[in-house]
Amino acid sequence: MLVLMVIVFILGYTAIALEHPLKVDKAASALLLSVALWVIMIFGAGEILPGNHFFKEFLERYPEVTQLPLHEQFRRFIVEHEIIHHLGETAEILFFLFGAMTIVETIDSHNGFRLITDRIKTTNKVKLLWILSFLTFFMSAALDNLTTTIVMVTLLNKLIKDKKDRWFFASMIVIAANAGGAWSPIGDVTTIMLWIGGQITAWGIIKGIFLVSLVNMLVPLTIVSFFERGHFELPDKDSQAATLDNTAREQKLVFFLGVGALLSVPIFKTFTHLPPYMGMLLGLSVLWIITDLLHHNDHPEKKRMGMITNILKKVDTPTIFFFLGILTAVAALQSAGLLHMLAVYLDEKLHNIYYIDMAIGLLSSIVDNVPLTAAGMGMYPVHDALSLAQITDPQALEWAKMFVQDGLFWEFLAYTAGTGGSILIIGSAAGVAAMGLEKIDFIWYLKRMSLLALSGYFAGSLVYYLIK
Repeated sequence: MLVLMVIVFILGYTAIALEHPLKVDKAASALLLSVALWVIMIFGAGEILPGNHFFKEFLERYPEVTQLPLHEQFRRFIVEHEIIHHLGETAEILFFLFGAMTIVETIDSHNGFRLITDRIKTTNKVKLLWILSFLTFFMSAALDNLTTTIVMVTLLNKLIKDKKDRWFFASMIVIAANAGGAWSPIGDVTTIMLWIGGQITAWGIIKGIFLVSLVNMLVPLTIVSFFERGHFELPDKDSQAATLDNTAREQKLVFFLGVGALLSVPIFKTFTHLPPYMGMLLGLSVLWIITDLLHHNDHPEKKRMGMITNILKKVDTPTIFFFLGILTAVAALQSAGLLHMLAVYLDEKLHNIYYIDMAIGLLSSIVDNVPLTAAGMGMYPVHDALSLAQITDPQALEWAKMFVQDGLFWEFLAYTAGTGGSILIIGSAAGVAAMGLEKIDFIWYLKRMSLLALSGYFAGSLVYYLIK
């Protein structure tokens, strides 16, 4: 049954990749893949679960379940424990994404982004590419790579008319966003996991990974600068302004409120220790209340266009469903123990932190980096001075030192898991968001961008190896 799950995952992944030739939306393929994997798991539970370490942990935590018939034990583990657990984690990402997209759409509907686009005068492709890449790189460290990508891809629609040009710029934004998120404790889901888990510290990850992440972005950026020439065509700004006839004051108010809401999310998380999506929903609620009051006395048509109840219709719902499908599909592989088996296999066969982390990074371009990072965190303890003092074997001691807080393994894992997803368009949350917003073709990205992302990934890895 495990083999069947892998085969079905590959077929589903292929259907997502071939979205355009098959003429089937990737969201539909992802949802079907997710349900199919969970159906296989529950019908094949008798073969999959007996040796599953997650199932063993479940029975140890709830010993009363062992008194039930075996089929009922399997059902409770899958339906009442694993699905509910993964749905909670997935819902956090979906509500975060939905809130961020709504805030961005609200700013866009009020022409708030013109405060930025009107100040960008260049039509030179290379010059704009460098401006947007560096802006994305630092924004993703302050916000996170997913929110930054949503904001920057929305900006592209105001700057560039040609669809293929936007695809290219959006793809470079994905690379820059993932690189920027890797060196910040709040820049990516994986760095947040490692930070909360105690594997890294905020200053430690910034100091250890900043240069490496910068190289990851600069290498593909430099390469494309030699080949991309010419100018891009600006969209008709008059037609954009017709979205909502608002005053300059309303424009600025909604823009700064929206951006402030996005920027407040990491601050909210730091002070409250609540999940980031709650900070995003708080920001959305404040913006919602203020825009309702702002348009209270407006002409009915302007009031309708400016209120978030109408703006919600513009949010890209298929992208939300795609996230739901792909994340719950990967969750099925995780619950079945396949990802843990993969992590153990890498440890046994490679037993070198650089090779293990690089392999995890490459795999994260196919499978979501969150469960892969979680598998790595579960395999190795964080050593402290006391645990190191108890190790007498010199070789074992050197190996254990790799896993202290801010140790080489954890730092490099943050880099590889964070940036490896750029290699394929659906390898990261930022990539999936860009793919949904701009309808980027998987095969186009594979042909045009994957080698560029790979060159940055290996260049950054080499720099990390040399400086450490």
